[in-house]
Amino acid sequence: MTPPRSLGEVLSAIEPEADCADKVTVAELLQEIGERSFAPLVLVVSVLLVTPLSGIPGTPTIGALIVVLISAQWLTGRRHLWLPGFVLRRAVTGARLARAIAWLRPMAAWVDARSQSRLRPMTAPPMALVTKLLILLIALTWPLLELLPMVTSVGAMAVSLLAFGLMVRDGLWLVAGYATLAAMALLVSWFAGQVPA
Repeated sequence: MTPPRSLGEVLSAIEPEADCADKVTVAELLQEIGERSFAPLVLVVSVLLVTPLSGIPGTPTIGALIVVLISAQWLTGRRHLWLPGFVLRRAVTGARLARAIAWLRPMAAWVDARSQSRLRPMTAPPMALVTKLLILLIALTWPLLELLPMVTSVGAMAVSLLAFGLMVRDGLWLVAGYATLAAMALLVSWFAGQVPA
């Protein structure tokens, strides 16, 4: 199976499942994208958390678990992804997934049209390894920050940009991901300042 090479291709890979099934499991998404496609898999999970799907209670925590498991294996150089059965059985309704894909389509078209080979050293070791580690660390914060409005979505956007940059080998999108991470840190700092002493 040829790994997806753009955000539009990632969405197209999972769209048939959303259109045809009452429920879509993580195992089915993995089958459609490919178990060797680490960057697209991180991208699809994180980009779905940018959509209104992130408002479903527990979804950011499940998304965090999946991204942590994928990125840990990506970091260690595994060739085939392994996920535990209880994660593979997690599901979202086909209708909700279809709405999320439709919501993302304009963004995907805009992003794909503006990706090209830039700042290549950022997409190669050692910077690529730093980025993969950062993806894992960002995802670890999502369960703790789930109750704060917008924070997990901003974090998911940062991970989406980082995974996309690695997937298409465009370092400019990695820069955008780092900038979004800084915005997430500022947002968390602002919320922390609102808590009474």
